[in-house]
Amino acid sequence: MAARGIPSRNTTRHPAAESPLHVTTISKTNVRVYQVPTDAPEADGTLAWDKTTMVMVELFADGTRGMGYTYADAATAKAAEHLLQHSIAGKDPFTHAALWTQMQIAVRNLGNRGIAAMAISAIDVALWDLRARLLQLPLVRLLGQARDSIAAYGSGGFTSYNDQQLRDQLGGWAERGFQSVKMKIGSHPDDDPRRVELARKTIGPDVALYVDANGAYSAKQAMYLAKVFHESGVVWFEEPVSSDDLAGLHRVRDNVPPPMDVAAGEYGYTVPYFERMLAAQAVDVQQADATRAQGITGFLRADALCEAHQLALSAHCAPSIHVHACCAATRARNLEFFHDHARIERMFFDGFCEPQNGQMAPDLTRPGLGLELKEKDAEAFRI
Repeated sequence: MAARGIPSRNTTRHPAAESPLHVTTISKTNVRVYQVPTDAPEADGTLAWDKTTMVMVELFADGTRGMGYTYADAATAKAAEHLLQHSIAGKDPFTHAALWTQMQIAVRNLGNRGIAAMAISAIDVALWDLRARLLQLPLVRLLGQARDSIAAYGSGGFTSYNDQQLRDQLGGWAERGFQSVKMKIGSHPDDDPRRVELARKTIGPDVALYVDANGAYSAKQAMYLAKVFHESGVVWFEEPVSSDDLAGLHRVRDNVPPPMDVAAGEYGYTVPYFERMLAAQAVDVQQADATRAQGITGFLRADALCEAHQLALSAHCAPSIHVHACCAATRARNLEFFHDHARIERMFFDGFCEPQNGQMAPDLTRPGLGLELKEKDAEAFRI
């Protein structure tokens, strides 16, 4: 796919792009929380849920709004408000690296993982979006574009789904041109081989099949089931054991039949987390999530570690953020087109990029993330 140029309507330059003497300051900040019920009961190998919460951060400077978000508990909003007040408001967004460091310092006594990391993530994404908009650039261009598009895989296939729901969702993605689809396993290990075989029959022989246990198995269970799943052509085994069990992940990785890859890392909040996982040779594909790993800044640092270890990087969830990040990340292999998040982002944002033949590409005609909030549509879910 050829890169698309920025249209002529962007020829009027913003003062931030015009002169190095112009100092931009963040004049206003805002945090919103939305909660969206799922369209059906959902579960994976270790958890069940019926709603998804989005925490959104808005930053304003020179009449321009930047926006970032994370999928996290509503308590994250409180942490974000504190960070915005003490580390971000009144500051120059073009001192982004200094602001990111200041947020790390601000959460020292809270811990820089979990809720604090997700609050930093939403703010960091908003800073990237704001700076790109001030410069009237699509975010991927500001980040440094490495490719025109990135492979997306359809992700869902929840363990709470009956056979027909599983067929409809995975088969629908295959019909839309997705080259890879992923299903959840682990709630009922004895039934997982049957469900995986059903998925294979549904999507046909030419679509890659991924499975995700969300850490539900023991290492011995996972090694046994990997051989069973191999008969159905599974090529990706995500979190076969807990991502905290690096030794167990390493054992599984060494014992799955090729070409099956072991993937994990979606719960990584800090750079040292990713370094430990990679140093332990625990995965074939390192996952990272910009809405958890302290933003796009953290995501790109995970990419640098993957470059050092010569492994692939895969983005977890939040496709509208990761389409830009992945098209700038040198080791990016694919992004997750997760059912819940794609549904919410399609509902909430003008500018949502639909995958085409299993690929997602940032819209180079729009600045920043390319997203505009549908205020009235989103307001119905605000809490």
